[in-house]
Amino acid sequence: MTESAGPRPGTARAALQHRTFRTVYLGAFASNIGTWMQNVVLGALAYTLTESALFVGIVAAAQLGPLLLFSVVGGMLADSFDRRKVLMALSVQQGVFSLILAFVTMPESPNRALLVLVVFCIGTGRALYAPIFGAVVPILVPRRDISGAIALNSVQMNASRVIGPAIGSVIYSQWGPSWVFLLSTVSCTGVILALLRVELPPAPAAGSQGLRRLLEGVGVAKQDRVVGQCLIAIFTFSFMCLPFITQMPKIAADHLAIDPKSTGYGVLYACFGLGAVAGALSIGTVFAGTSMPRLTRRAMVGFAVMLVIFGSLRSAAPAYLAIMLLGAVYFAVITSLSTTLQQDLDDSVRGKVMALWIMGFGGTVPFGGLAGGALIEVAGIVPMVLVGAAVALLLAAVLDFQPADRVPLPPHQPGHHPLETG
Repeated sequence: MTESAGPRPGTARAALQHRTFRTVYLGAFASNIGTWMQNVVLGALAYTLTESALFVGIVAAAQLGPLLLFSVVGGMLADSFDRRKVLMALSVQQGVFSLILAFVTMPESPNRALLVLVVFCIGTGRALYAPIFGAVVPILVPRRDISGAIALNSVQMNASRVIGPAIGSVIYSQWGPSWVFLLSTVSCTGVILALLRVELPPAPAAGSQGLRRLLEGVGVAKQDRVVGQCLIAIFTFSFMCLPFITQMPKIAADHLAIDPKSTGYGVLYACFGLGAVAGALSIGTVFAGTSMPRLTRRAMVGFAVMLVIFGSLRSAAPAYLAIMLLGAVYFAVITSLSTTLQQDLDDSVRGKVMALWIMGFGGTVPFGGLAGGALIEVAGIVPMVLVGAAVALLLAAVLDFQPADRVPLPPHQPGHHPLETG
């Protein structure tokens, strides 16, 4: 079959040529804007209520900790049931609990235990949703365009980090947190409406069940060196290098004199997200033809440098630029590493492996943030930052993501990918 002239395979433009991917992508983007409005305001609210780095860590653990506990279950659902129906049901669940959160935070001093409990319920739904959505995105395009789809998915995740915090911080400072959580409820309809308009490829058939099915992702990581190295990297990087994200309200208040309840804090977080958008988008555009394993290691070095610079600043003005550059190298690491992991991954185990990825990428971050909060209470912000930078440099030095022993799957061989034509 002769291909007509069009976007270069593997680029973001090529991925957007596919209608189903485009529809789901835009719906998820709208939904994630509400999610990030909620995320940034929860951290700011936790700090405003207590001025405690430890309580900020507890709320983050309730919000993201379920990713570590339940992502593997989400991976099982991704490979066992109608993904479209499960994603819609989980979107409804998150919307309902966001509405409950809006009522819980109406009092000036809300019940903290109830706040943490409701946030945990929202986090549980997100933990089940994330690996299913992560398994769906790559199969909405032909295998040759997977890198572009993954890059674009990272872009929408991080563009929502720009728009959501900017909107959420203004609403929070003017009208309080409840209105933010109410709008987050409404935003859940974005992905539901998108899913109602499309049909998703069926989950690949898999013969195993029960506990054996649950552990298949671990088995793949043991057998495939690239998968194993990528998962080691994401677990270690997320736990040791990313506590600064959880502790952003504390850093803003103590180092930069930015009130977490102010619009300025929302702008700071939005700058971080804007940089992350640029970093993610660069993987599917500027660096589309670059070796992803090599790029991952270089981006880790850049991350270490920018983390030290940001953590050393004591005024707000240069911090906005520094955190934008930090966001860029941070998500260049994540997107290039995710692309390395998924590029030649068989679709029959993708959901299970992506569940482990989500556990590492999202599930370990809040516990790292909790540990980072404890370290801040004892030694301060700078030691926490230096530990993260040192670990990033160590990962860049010792891990090897080159797929020397991985046999790539043919891009158009029937049975390996549900989409064999553009």
